[in-house]
Amino acid sequence: MIVEILIFILTTLIVYFIYTYKRIHKYFDERDLRYNPGVPIFGNVLKSTLLRRHIVEDIDAIYKEFPNEKYVGYIEGTSPIILIRDPEVIKHITVKDFDHFVNHKMFFPEDIEPLFGDSLLMMKDDRWRDMRATLSPAFTASKMRQMLPFMAEISDNIIQYLKDHISEDIDVSDVIRRYTNDVIASCAFGYQVNSLKDKDNEFYTMGQSLFNMSTWQRLKLFFITNIPKVARLLGFNVFSGKYSGFFDNLVKTTIEHRQKHNIERPDMIQLLMEASKGNLKTENVDIKDDIVFEAEKLKQHGDVKQWSPKELSSQVFLFFFAGFDTSATALIMCIHELAINPKVQDKLYEEIKEFKDKNSSVVFENMNELKYLDGVINETFRKWAPGLVIDRVCTKPYELPPPREGGKPYKLQPGDVVYNVMNSIHMDPKYYPDPEVFDPDRFSDERKHEMTPFTFMPFGTGPRFCIGARFALMELKVLLYHLILNFKILKCKKTVEPIILKPEDLNIRALGGTWVRLEKRN
Repeated sequence: MIVEILIFILTTLIVYFIYTYKRIHKYFDERDLRYNPGVPIFGNVLKSTLLRRHIVEDIDAIYKEFPNEKYVGYIEGTSPIILIRDPEVIKHITVKDFDHFVNHKMFFPEDIEPLFGDSLLMMKDDRWRDMRATLSPAFTASKMRQMLPFMAEISDNIIQYLKDHISEDIDVSDVIRRYTNDVIASCAFGYQVNSLKDKDNEFYTMGQSLFNMSTWQRLKLFFITNIPKVARLLGFNVFSGKYSGFFDNLVKTTIEHRQKHNIERPDMIQLLMEASKGNLKTENVDIKDDIVFEAEKLKQHGDVKQWSPKELSSQVFLFFFAGFDTSATALIMCIHELAINPKVQDKLYEEIKEFKDKNSSVVFENMNELKYLDGVINETFRKWAPGLVIDRVCTKPYELPPPREGGKPYKLQPGDVVYNVMNSIHMDPKYYPDPEVFDPDRFSDERKHEMTPFTFMPFGTGPRFCIGARFALMELKVLLYHLILNFKILKCKKTVEPIILKPEDLNIRALGGTWVRLEKRN
């Protein structure tokens, strides 16, 4: 009897997936949209789902298959997606006609994963506008300036550690994730952590377990993103309750301790405490600041209101999630590129050395003088953008221009999902000649005019661009400055060249890891 029930359930699922598979094809055919049919259940993401290649490469395969289309059909499991290939169309979706595409795709529904679902990243419509207007003043230049000393202190911990390990092969991924862990612990939560000494501290172990998903977690993630109704029925969630408990308790106890002892510290918890009371304002800051300008615009549509500790816990979790891994990814890939591109590294060192001769130290006001460092970081983001795609959900009917000459316009309906391709455009020789070459001079003042608008979007673009972009860039610059000033980064036997992506769900990592040796500079 049990066997018969299982056979029935399995047969029903197979029929459902085949029906959905054919329905998506019919849907695209009726709208004259080009697409790759893929395979049942997996659509166009079979290889990445089975970890045979990275999800970026699955998307890029579809991008390259239709070089003359402005947008194409993309089948993500059982979901039809519109893959936007054209920068001009991306501009309209993300900026000019943003009111039609306010929301992100709900990768993690709030009732399944409340920490993710209730964060700024997943918030929708006016609730997103309210939270963004509340938080924007926390990310102004004046607020970031106050956090620079914390980053410099943690960077010094890293440099001192590396000086003691000169003769060893360095696992860059491990060292850098400990750096970003300590930065987010200090700048977001006010916790002093040295993860190179206390290797098993709670902050670091929490981050490691969060990003190293098991096969069972990956399977549950597939159901949550593709068949959320079944996921709810089965009670699936990707991350256990220990994460929500950890961050809820962290926010609660830290706020209570500071209120009880009248403690103030210029970090994210302090800013959230002010935000929770509706006291975070944009006065006394540079009115030219783009974040301030954004906040003032958002106030026209959204309210700066008080938020519950539970809602603020989700924002703290988002800071941790983005700060721990996304910034680490960029730094790791940047160091890997510098190791296999010694001429780029030499040029960067000359700029930093000249800067050091003129300045006693790096402060917020003089960081922008390091133009080539900016180029190195931007070139890293071009080749290895951790954001993958800029997803948007259509919120009211919208007509896309014809996908090709002689084609017909495509009418999007509320609920339709579009992916504005990021990595594939960054690596398209149409926009970046010799895209595999690591060339920071692409971003020099002399060559910036060559860049096509909306072909460089590492932090997204439009009103929903990454609110923490300035924080992330400052975090990268501080460590890279001190690292290059003190060491020459050399290849070792374990250094992979060229870089090949490790098949992962979302993370950008080099297959075989990132390993280097360091040589002290005089």
